[in-house]
Amino acid sequence: MATTKKNKTAYFCTQCGAQHPRWQGQCRECGQWNCLVEEKLPDKVVVSRQMQPAQTSKLPDIGVEQAQGHKSGLEEFDRVLGGQLLPGMTVLLAGEPGIGKSTIVLQAAEAYSRQGLSVLYVTGEESLPQVKLRAGRLGVDGDRVTVMNSTSLEEMISQIEKEKTAVVMVDSVQTLASGMFDSPPGTVAQVRECANRLISLAKSSGIALFLIGHVTKDGMVAGPKVLEHMVDTVIYFEGDASHLYRMLRATKNRFGSIAEIGLFEMTSGGLTEVSDPSSMFLSQRSDQERTGSVVTSICEGNRPIMVEVQSLVSPANYGNPQRVAGGLDNKRLALLLAILEKRGGLPMGASDVFVSVAGGMRLNEPAVDLPILLAIASSHLNRPLDRHLAVVGEVGLSGEVRGVTQIDRRIKESAKLGFKRMIIPLSNLDQATDRPLELIGVSSLSQALEAVG
Repeated sequence: MATTKKNKTAYFCTQCGAQHPRWQGQCRECGQWNCLVEEKLPDKVVVSRQMQPAQTSKLPDIGVEQAQGHKSGLEEFDRVLGGQLLPGMTVLLAGEPGIGKSTIVLQAAEAYSRQGLSVLYVTGEESLPQVKLRAGRLGVDGDRVTVMNSTSLEEMISQIEKEKTAVVMVDSVQTLASGMFDSPPGTVAQVRECANRLISLAKSSGIALFLIGHVTKDGMVAGPKVLEHMVDTVIYFEGDASHLYRMLRATKNRFGSIAEIGLFEMTSGGLTEVSDPSSMFLSQRSDQERTGSVVTSICEGNRPIMVEVQSLVSPANYGNPQRVAGGLDNKRLALLLAILEKRGGLPMGASDVFVSVAGGMRLNEPAVDLPILLAIASSHLNRPLDRHLAVVGEVGLSGEVRGVTQIDRRIKESAKLGFKRMIIPLSNLDQATDRPLELIGVSSLSQALEAVG
């Protein structure tokens, strides 16, 4: 067996995790600029072992065993995971500080323990008494949940092998450190090494692994981008700390669809599941008709949700007109205002425009263009819209109303909540197989403005 000795320092790319022997402005692997950071390498002798021959087989001859998964009993949580937690499955859960990552993981640990699974909860950010206090607030008994306070990767692996646990939850991967590296926890080398060894252990022993990850100011998982490639499932825990709702959204899932979301409500006793999100977002809607208020149907994955878009237009008496968007992109609002002025004939240059999404939901899909424009027009003209009217549609730069996806789901959800009329793109009118309410098809912004009076 040959022996080789590694260099003492190297440069790692924060985007793709590639290793370089010296600093350079651009990473050769991913092409990003100014993304290399210096890391100390272990000053140890590494022994190269003889590699085992790789297994090969013809695709039709490969046998597949149906693995027995585990359901936690939290339907919203299981839905995002693909219906069940499989042995050897690795999940990366990321979110903003204070959003509730530790809360939902501890509640999930209790849920899995009630199914007869042994759970190891490893925390590097809290002491054991702190975890106990939070568990008491959440009503978590944790009879089969072992809590470990450590930041040493080697100690954690030893505990996992000794306890023979079925589910391991690490809070968080950025706090772990391996003795092979002199660099502090959270660096590229430490995160990559710790995650790689834990994932390899989970795959070889059939342990389900949850890794909580920090996020950067851009909302991306902190550390090397390769971390997201290594795990089976990547879940983002989204929401606004000033609002009660929280959303689980999968951006990668090797064992299920990424078109599912899970909704929760933050209460004093922890996170509770929201089975009917549309009713929650419209629960405080006024029974009277108001100007600048339009209800629309969005689709988060395969799930239709009814939300209220509100707008306030007032004269700009303090200099330059303001454009403020809550739950929307400011640049998208500026674009829609230009369309409304050019194609709708409503002068907006001398008015302050404020648009908000009730309940704190953030809207990204283009199907909310027409509801936003009608809400702004309603406030600008001081004309209330029918409170039993729902609106959906994408608006192009020339003022045309384009078709949207999953129109049947949106129509059924609107009818279920008592809406009697719905403005939809004309191109979607023939696609609607079920018509439980009156459908009004429009092909342009001017037609939509005429339809609402």
